Amino acid sequence: MGRFGKLASLIRYRFFLYAGLLPYLLGAAWAYGQEGVFHPRYFWLGLLGIGFSVVGVESFNEYFDARMGTDRVFNPNDDEYIPTWMLWLGIAAFAAAAGVGLWLGFVRGTPIFIYMGLGGLAALFYVGPPIRWAYRGLGEIMIALSYGPWMTLGSLYLQTQRFSPRALAASMAPALLIGALAVVNEIPDFHQDRLVGKKNLVVRLGRKGGVALYLAAAALALALMIAAPNFGLLPPACVAAGILGLPFLVLSARAAFKTFDTPKLFIPAVKYIVLCYLVGTGTLALAVAVKP
Repeated sequence: MGRFGKLASLIRYRFFLYAGLLPYLLGAAWAYGQEGVFHPRYFWLGLLGIGFSVVGVESFNEYFDARMGTDRVFNPNDDEYIPTWMLWLGIAAFAAAAGVGLWLGFVRGTPIFIYMGLGGLAALFYVGPPIRWAYRGLGEIMIALSYGPWMTLGSLYLQTQRFSPRALAASMAPALLIGALAVVNEIPDFHQDRLVGKKNLVVRLGRKGGVALYLAAAALALALMIAAPNFGLLPPACVAAGILGLPFLVLSARAAFKTFDTPKLFIPAVKYIVLCYLVGTGTLALAVAVKP
């Protein structure tokens, strides 16, 4: 039962909050609202593939971070044992995701293979050897690309079999917001990550620099949603997404500048930027789903 509980926790926490659900919905919503195309069968199969991918990513993260000892730097007696089956769960999940992606690629076209390949490289080697993106200061960029343009445009192509420059512009909003989420989650772990050689952007810039970076990325995402409709890149209703996300960004900024050097007190800053991502990206998906 402990294994099932661990797996359920991984799926629930990452899949519905941080991972591919909202960017994937954004691409499908764009296809439906702006292109007038929607195929339920391909939508659900693609969502299944994403589900497998997220289980694989989280299984690998748990296993390889435990092997590196990141979470035990300041709590050596709190030795959480991560069994080998977690690694095999990740491998099986990635294999299942690849199977779904290959079938969709043969049915819907070669670009699906490209999106799948790019996402696979990001997911497999985020903390996995030999690349370990997260340990090289590239993890945040890979997250932003995966859950921004690659996820959104892959979802769109699955429906329309076309590329859209305007959808690319829309995908930059979740890319910047998910990148901000990646950075803000690294701030409380600054000392642990630095001691184990995890040279992410917060380790490179410092905690105060990390605060400035994540706030700038989130602010740029909201500004994009507010300004892009004036240039015809996004539907007018997308302005609401940027406006609704703004209060959460302000609240996060207030908390972050006061508590960035106290991990336990920094939690509200993380929660508010999570809400900014959820409200901003969720409202954006609803806005583009409305047919012009």
